[in-house]
Amino acid sequence: MTDLTLTASATHRVVDAVWRMESAKLIGALTRVTGDVGLAEELAQDALVAALERWPETGVPDKPGAWLMATAKHRAIDVFRRSERLERKTAELGREIVVADEPDWAAALDEVVEDDVLRLVFISCHPVLSREARVALTLRLIGGLTTDEIARAFLVAESTVAQRIVRAKRTLTAAKVPFELPPGPEFTARLSSVLEVIYLVFNEGYSATSGQDWVRPALCQEALRLGRILAALTPAESEVHGLVALMEIQASRLRARISATGEPVLLPDQDRGRWDRVLIGRGLAALDKAERRGSALGPYGLQAAIAACHARAGTAEATDWPQIAALYEALAELAPSPVVELNRAVAVSRAYGPAAGLELVDALTDVPALQGYHLLPSVRGDLLVQLGRHEEARLEFERAAALTRNEREQALLRDRAAACAVLSGRHLGG
Repeated sequence: MTDLTLTASATHRVVDAVWRMESAKLIGALTRVTGDVGLAEELAQDALVAALERWPETGVPDKPGAWLMATAKHRAIDVFRRSERLERKTAELGREIVVADEPDWAAALDEVVEDDVLRLVFISCHPVLSREARVALTLRLIGGLTTDEIARAFLVAESTVAQRIVRAKRTLTAAKVPFELPPGPEFTARLSSVLEVIYLVFNEGYSATSGQDWVRPALCQEALRLGRILAALTPAESEVHGLVALMEIQASRLRARISATGEPVLLPDQDRGRWDRVLIGRGLAALDKAERRGSALGPYGLQAAIAACHARAGTAEATDWPQIAALYEALAELAPSPVVELNRAVAVSRAYGPAAGLELVDALTDVPALQGYHLLPSVRGDLLVQLGRHEEARLEFERAAALTRNEREQALLRDRAAACAVLSGRHLGG
């Protein structure tokens, strides 16, 4: 045991840290044993409560993860003994459940933990669930986040998140989703859902859709942790490394994306000395893995290559915009979408002038999917400023400010509209 003089609050912090590291392994192994992800989480939570009660008195075990597993599996024995499933489960539990004279469960778990966690990831992101449910369940089961933490991260009611998680587990049970990795083409299809969920979490942290903060670094960190876990579990998958590369490089800019008082700082204005070179190095290494594992980069790999162009440029002026424009063109061919086209327009404007970019943006103004997307008028306003059409730009920035729900971004866009009003000779309020 470790130091018994730890205070209750210090032990609570240790328990929380252990839970974040071990919960996915714990729930994964228990799901394999029970065949029920809901029951598995309950058993894991029981073990967590036991740790909170006992560790302040006994000290933290030398192998806390193994302690939690042993406790949860003892609890599983009790549950099955009280149920009519005892006879069906006896043989299986005889192999899986720890007994009093078998202390080192960590060694036994090492043989199956990777498969267990990977299966749990794929269950959490099963297509039978809605996108919102996948995000909530993934953060809960794989990330180890509490319902309250998930609710605060996405600015929704805790009860809403709790309902999503409960419904998700019931849906998985009703659909009789097996605790196994999907075969062949289904694996690839499900993997895209897994990557989408992780990137959704990262993007919400990188550019919050609403609230008072423009960035939420904790969400980015959680998405990165999930991505790194997945990359370790699926080392041959190029797109997994591509996503990790993209997130590492994007996350390197987080400190530079906001001022000391929390205002957004746009990419051309960022102090590149504040970019995290360690994360950039990790991202470039992950991109290299993606390039070596696939004949051609996928959508995440291409986006990572674009981010790498920014990361390699010592200044905004040194950015290789023609290369970025070419990468966006390749991305548009591989994964066409209005948002990709909008980003391509920005790259084209930087490479070949604002008029060329504006022509592409104007072709998107009637696309239904972009009608409520605040970045469309924001980008158009920026290009109009570069062309000296300040009054038109003012209207675009005001439109963009009305569309976004993020308070920091609203303030930035209104400031840009005010600056355009001054430049056009039309002072606001005048």
